[in-house]
Amino acid sequence: MKQMAEQPRQTHSERPVLIIGWMEYVDLPDLGLLDLKAKIDTGARTSAIHATDITPFKKGDEDWVRFTTHATEQAEFVTLESRVHSSRSIKNTSGVPEERIVIRTKFRLARRMWTIDLSLTDRKNMTFGLIVGRTALKNHSIAVHTRRALLTKGRPNQSRKAEKDLP
Repeated sequence: MKQMAEQPRQTHSERPVLIIGWMEYVDLPDLGLLDLKAKIDTGARTSAIHATDITPFKKGDEDWVRFTTHATEQAEFVTLESRVHSSRSIKNTSGVPEERIVIRTKFRLARRMWTIDLSLTDRKNMTFGLIVGRTALKNHSIAVHTRRALLTKGRPNQSRKAEKDLP
């Protein structure tokens, strides 16, 4: 019997460069949040999602957090729970350090998905409920263009049938 040679798995550095806009629609599937309008901001180190009513609690021996967000295009409030990854000092938009809870969750952009750290903070005065910082993009062969929504133009209004096969 003839054996087929195994194809080596592509590493992040071997992937073709994905050119994205400064604003894209993304998913946080672990949190059940789809079609989030996100600002891609390479000037920000850490990614952040709009969160209010941030309440840490214990689940067994683990630290968890409950928070409310309306980062979706439809602006529906939803209360979510996630395991706390860490708590760290992060500079806000004014450059002032503040202590924030950070969760770790899956992040999907177009047909690529990976895990990112996401800080919880009140972004009610910001245009975007979700900001994706440079650390989330690092090592994923991504270049940011000055145009907006290069990959996901009009996404909330279009069918998601083509993406149903994604994990």
